[in-house]
Amino acid sequence: MKRYGHTLIIMLLLLSGMGVDAQQRNNLIVAKDHLILLLDLHSSKTEMDSILKAAGLNNPNSAKVLKGDFSALIKDGWNMGNRQNSVIQFDRSLTDLNDNPQSHPYEITTRMDKFDGGGGYPVNVTYGVNKFANATVYELSSGLTRFIFPGHTNARRVFLSGNFNNWSTLKGLMKKTDGGWVIDVKLTAGAYEYKFIIDGHWTTDPNNLLQIDDGIGNTNSVYFKYNYTFKLAGFPMARKVIVAGSFNKWDTNEIAMNKNGNTWEKHLYLAEGTHTYKFLVNDQWMTDPANPTKAKDESGEVNSVLNLGEAVYFKLKGYNDAKKVFVTGDFNNWKTDASAMKKTADGYWTLPLILKSGNYDYKFIVDGQIITDPSSPYYRTKGGKVSSFIAVNPNYTFKLKGFKKAKKVVVTGSFNDWDEEGYTLAHNGDEWTISFHFKPGKYRYKFRVDGQWMLDPGNKLWEQNEFNTGNSVLWIE
Repeated sequence: MKRYGHTLIIMLLLLSGMGVDAQQRNNLIVAKDHLILLLDLHSSKTEMDSILKAAGLNNPNSAKVLKGDFSALIKDGWNMGNRQNSVIQFDRSLTDLNDNPQSHPYEITTRMDKFDGGGGYPVNVTYGVNKFANATVYELSSGLTRFIFPGHTNARRVFLSGNFNNWSTLKGLMKKTDGGWVIDVKLTAGAYEYKFIIDGHWTTDPNNLLQIDDGIGNTNSVYFKYNYTFKLAGFPMARKVIVAGSFNKWDTNEIAMNKNGNTWEKHLYLAEGTHTYKFLVNDQWMTDPANPTKAKDESGEVNSVLNLGEAVYFKLKGYNDAKKVFVTGDFNNWKTDASAMKKTADGYWTLPLILKSGNYDYKFIVDGQIITDPSSPYYRTKGGKVSSFIAVNPNYTFKLKGFKKAKKVVVTGSFNDWDEEGYTLAHNGDEWTISFHFKPGKYRYKFRVDGQWMLDPGNKLWEQNEFNTGNSVLWIE
C-alpha cells in the first residue's frame, strides 16, 4: 500500500506539471522512506547538470542523460520508474542505504593503504556501525556525506550542526526541497555527533537509532563514516557469519555480516591501531584466510591481526657488529624485546611499524645498551630522562624564528602538563621547529630559550595565567 501511495503522488506531480517549465519539472523530493527524482528530458544541459548534482552524482554527464542514457543514475543506485511524456521518475530507497558502504571498501589483506581520516573524532571511538530506521545520512559517489531531514516544510530555516562545524548555529544552512531539507558535508572517516536546528529549536535525527549523552544533559545523534570492510569469501550455505574482535570486546551478538554474492562482508568504521579478530561461521570460529598476519593471545588462541595506521620506518645507522637491535617506545609499552630490527646490506638496522596518528617517545636497544636516535634532532626530556620523539601524521608545527645563538629551545604546555623540560626543537635555517599530532581542542604553551620562558612571538593569541606572565594559545579544529 505504501508503494502505491508513492506512485499516486508521482502521477499527480507529473500530471500537475503539464505546461510548467523544465526547472519546475526537474525535482528532488524527500518522501518518508524514499528519494524521488524527476528529470525532464526537454531541459537544457545547465538545468540537467543542476538537478543531477542535487541528486548527488559525481561529475554527472547531462548530455548522456538527455539522450536517454541513464546508466550513471542506475549505477549510483537509482531505480527507473514511470515516464509521462518527457518527464521520467527515478526512485531510491532510504531503507536500502542503511548499510552505507564506503566508495572504496578496504579489504583485509597484507596490503596496507594510507587512509585520510580522523579516527575516533571527536572522542576515542574504536569502531562503529550505523543504525537507521530510514537512512537520512549516507555517502555520495562524490565523496561528500548527505544529511536529509524529512518534513518540516513550513519551517523558515533548518541548520545542520555538529562537532564537524564546532556546533555552529550559523553554518550548515540546509537547502529546502519538496518534502524536506538537504545538505552535503565533507567528512573524513570517524564518529560524528550532530543535531538539526529548526527555526532555533534543536532536535536529534528521528530516523537515527544511535544517540549519545553529551555529558551535560543533552542527547546527540551519532553517525559513523565508514572506512573499512571485513570480507570472507565462500561459505555459501552458512546460516550466519559474525565478525568479532578486540575492537568490540569479542561480542558475538553484535556485528552480523551480509552475504554479497559469494562473499560475506561488513562495512564499518574502525579506528587506527592494532585489532585482533576472527569470524564465527555457524558457531565455528576461524581466522581470516585472506590475512596471513596472526598472533596468539594470552590463552594460546590464534587470532587474525590487523594493524591500521601509518607505516613508520625506524632506522639506525652503523653498529655493524651488533647481534641484536630493538626499538622500544610508548607505542609498544617500552617492551625491550618486542620489536626486533633487521640488518640491511647498506649498513642500517631497520623496522617498519604501523602506528596510529599521535606523538611517540622511543629509543633503540643495541645489545642491551639503550640509546637515543642519533639521526633525529627531536627529543623529549621527562624526569631527567631523554627519549627521541616522533609525530605520526603531524598536523601542527611550532616555529620560533631567530635566536640563532641559542643552545637549546624547548616547547612545553598543557599537552605535557607543563613539564618544563619539554620537547627540544630542531634548528633549521633561521628558525627552530618541531611538529606534533594534536586532537581538536585548545592548547596553551610557551617556549623556553636556554631556560628563559617566552610567549610565541609568531602567535597573536594568548591569555593571562596565574603568574601574570601569559600563555600562548593554540586552537586545533
